Order: sequence, then structure tokens, then C-alpha cells
Amino acid sequence: MASIHRRGWCDGTGGNFSCVLDHDPLRLLMAPSGVDKGSVAPRDLIEVNEAGEVVAGRGKASAETALHLEIVHTCGAGAVLHTHSQAGTLLSQWALERGSGPAPLQAASLELRDLEMLKGLEGITTHDCSVQLPVLANDQDLPRLSQRCRPKLSSAPHGVLIAGHGLYAWGRNLGTALRHLEILEFLLEQRWRRLLLDALTQTTHNA
Repeated sequence: MASIHRRGWCDGTGGNFSCVLDHDPLRLLMAPSGVDKGSVAPRDLIEVNEAGEVVAGRGKASAETALHLEIVHTCGAGAVLHTHSQAGTLLSQWALERGSGPAPLQAASLELRDLEMLKGLEGITTHDCSVQLPVLANDQDLPRLSQRCRPKLSSAPHGVLIAGHGLYAWGRNLGTALRHLEILEFLLEQRWRRLLLDALTQTTHNA
């Protein structure tokens, strides 16, 4: 957690992380809600059951636990990492806003393509490809948001964006989830910078 915090991906109390401890009954190891993720010690972690209830440790489970549980169930994830990076927050809003007209979109996708780092995502073996990262409108009703996410998860490239909020990345274990998080955050940063370069090029051509 501290390394993710140092990279500016979960400033303040933003973000949350979970790791499956047991499958039957399901138990997640998580950071409690409202704490600085850069200074959480192992003794501060809580255990949460399938209903999102704290069964060990002190503190409150994040409301976002519902989405962590949905990802674990639908994708067979062993760990879920949620970040609030600048790139993820900005691009998720941009993806929903473009071409939405008078009514805001509730779901969209963000294309990531033609970069060598795509091969860091499990199941991808060439840079010559593209993936569609799902983007969903934010919702403070997390069970409802989780239900809206469910049909997008099975085909997602080990991640999903919540608009104006951030990235959820996952993997079959904590190491794989961390790799997917780093890869997707890199790809999001590249997409953001590409948009800036394209805008600069267009401005130069029109000058």
C-alpha cells in the first residue's frame, strides 16, 4: 500500500485494497475506511466477510467493499486494488463526457492500444492489439454500482474505471493484481499524454 501511495495513486484517504484470505467462507483482508493508505500497518487491517461485515480487527469497512466483492465473485480475483490517480480520474470523466450530448452517458469504454506494456496484462502476448477498458458513471449506491459493473467485468482487461473516481484493477493473486494496476496506470498515463500531444499538434497546425 505504501508504494502505491508514494506514486500518488491514493492520496489522502483515497483508494482501497483487498486480498482474499479464504474462499469458504469468503474473507477479505482490507484497509479500514477513512485511513491514510500510506501509513496503514498490518495490525490496522480488517477482515471482512461476504456480506461486507467486519469480522476481525477494528474499524469500518469501506462502502466500496461491495464492488470488491463483486469483482472477486465475477472474475475469480484473489486481490483487488482501487486507486485515485490523476490520469484515471481525468480520463474516466473524459470518456463519459465525449459525444454524450445533453444526457450524460452511464457507461462507455476507453481504448488502449499498440503499446508494448499491454503485454503486462495476463492473456496478451503482442503490442499489436487494443483493449477496451470499461468506464461507468459514479454512484454513491455501491450495491447498485456493483450490479451495473457486473456484465462488464468478464470481458474487461483486468480493470474498470469509475468516472471521476478512479481505477479498480485485479488479478488472481496480490502480485498479479499489482502488476495489472501498474500496467493499466501506465497505459492511462500514456493515453492522457497522447491526447495532450494531439491537441498541441492540432493547435500548431491551425496556427
